[in-house]
This record gives sequence, structure tokens and C-alpha cells, in this order.
Amino acid sequence: MEVVWLLAFAVLLAGYFALEGFDLGVGLLMAGRPQERRDRMVAAMAPYVLANEVWLVAVAGVLFGAFPVLEGEVIFALYPFVVSMLLGWIVRDAGLWFRRRIEGRAWRGFWDLMISLGSLVLAFGWGMVIGSVAGLPWIAGLGLGALTTALFAFHGRTFLAWREGRGGGRVLALSGLAAAAPVVVLLAAVAPHLLDHAAPAATLNVLSLMVAPFAPLMVGAQVWVWRTFRPGKGSDRIPSFF
Repeated sequence: MEVVWLLAFAVLLAGYFALEGFDLGVGLLMAGRPQERRDRMVAAMAPYVLANEVWLVAVAGVLFGAFPVLEGEVIFALYPFVVSMLLGWIVRDAGLWFRRRIEGRAWRGFWDLMISLGSLVLAFGWGMVIGSVAGLPWIAGLGLGALTTALFAFHGRTFLAWREGRGGGRVLALSGLAAAAPVVVLLAAVAPHLLDHAAPAATLNVLSLMVAPFAPLMVGAQVWVWRTFRPGKGSDRIPSFF
């Protein structure tokens, strides 16, 4: 059962990087763009944002439930990064929600800047977290932060091309795999440590019974979003979520 939950944790975290990665990448690419282009970029990712963030909520739930001892160690050791990234997440989402609440280029420009800054903090922060968990020195963590930021930006660019009908789904999938690669490598390296700190078998069994009914709903929601808003269908009627 420990292996099953380790695989579930790996799939969820890799899925978050592959999916939320393009949202953050689009946010990064908004910096310096004309207002009209920024509006189109936000509209392109708008239908996916909330569904993609659910993956991180699921990651946290698995970490708390299946690896409770490790969760305490990770949060304590990475406290500065966790706080910074939470603030970045709040700022990014606030920008998405507030940018259209009042008309005016200055208002929208300010919140668009917050989207870009929040996306940068999250993208760079994930690289720093990976480096810290892997036990790498600070200079290597900075390099990983730059790498994850570049991968997310590339993923965001590929997503925009696909959303606008200028790129294929296969290229988008490959860029998603590239965005998730750093965390997949990390999970492969720390897998033995995760297994040693799993919750008791009885706890994992109960957790499985609680989670199993909701897993199909999560997968079904993702399938619905991607089918509904795929190019040639949803791209012609993008709703103004933000």
C-alpha cells in the first residue's frame, strides 16, 4: 500500500507541474506585452486555472495523510520557501480575479504585473524547493530555480500556440513532460525515504476508502475541461472567468 500511495503522490505532483506549469508560464510571458495581448493570454488559460490548482491541493492532501511525519519535516525545513510561494500564489490569483473588476488600463496593468510577479515567485520557488529537498547547495538551487522558470515559460509558450491553433497537442504534451522532469527526477531519488516515512498500513487503507470515490471526479473534471476548451471548439468561445 505504501508503494501505491507513493505512486499516487508522484502522479499528482508531476501532474501539477505539467498542468499548472503552463499557467505559470503564461503569467511569466505576460510581462512587457501590450494590454490587448495580455487580455488574450489570460483568456486562453482562464478555463484551466482552477482545475489545475486542484492538483496541488490533492498533493498536499496526500502528503498530510499518507506521509504525515515527512510533511512536518518538509514544512519546517522549507518554511521560508513555503511562505514565499504561498504569498506568490495569493498575489497571482488576486491578479487574475481583480484585473477586470474595475475598468482602466492602469488598474489592469498593475494586476497583470502581480500575475507575472506571482508566477515568477512560484516558478523560481519550485526550483529552490527541489534543490533544497535534494540537499544541493544554494548556488545549485538558484540554477534549478532558473531552470524551472525557463521550462514553465517554454511550456506556457507552447500552450498559447496550441490554444490559438498554431501548435499540436503532441508538442504541448512533450513540453508538459519537460516541465515535470525536475520533480520526477527528485521523486525517484527520494522514493526510499518517502516509503520509510509512510503512515501505518491501517491508516493508508482508510485513506484509500476515503479518496477512491473522488478520484474519478477529479479525472472527469480534467477531461471535461480539456475537451470543452480545446482549439477549434472552446477557443472560439472563451469565457471571461477573470
